[in-house]
Amino acid sequence: MAVIEELIRLEDNGTISFGNYLMDTKKKVLDFEVENDLYKVKTFKEITKLEKNGQLLLEAVPGATIHNFSTTDRGASFVVEALEDIQLLMELEPETDYRLVVDDVNMGDVKSSMSGKINFSVEVKNAPVNVKLERI
Repeated sequence: MAVIEELIRLEDNGTISFGNYLMDTKKKVLDFEVENDLYKVKTFKEITKLEKNGQLLLEAVPGATIHNFSTTDRGASFVVEALEDIQLLMELEPETDYRLVVDDVNMGDVKSSMSGKINFSVEVKNAPVNVKLERI
């Protein structure tokens, strides 16, 4: 896998890939349209952030590249790569329990806040990591 040179793109399977953690200066793409939704991405080595219709979907610190990102009413899934371990903040359904699965290992259950935010860390050992949050 590699960084996303165009900063955000729609994949053939309908998912979105975004982010470039190798950039020294912050870049952004506004109003990237997918099925009548507008996405905004900001990315560089210190942070990567994705919004949909003005609402936060995902934030990674430090910056990351996210491949095949998708959300449903049941949760979210994506592949993440970065130069070092990252902290992820996601906004899903408020006050909902999710199972966090990283590379097919159940990392336990997490509950979103009243605003729907979930915060967790992922160890990245120079290889892409598969992440799933499944509503339980």
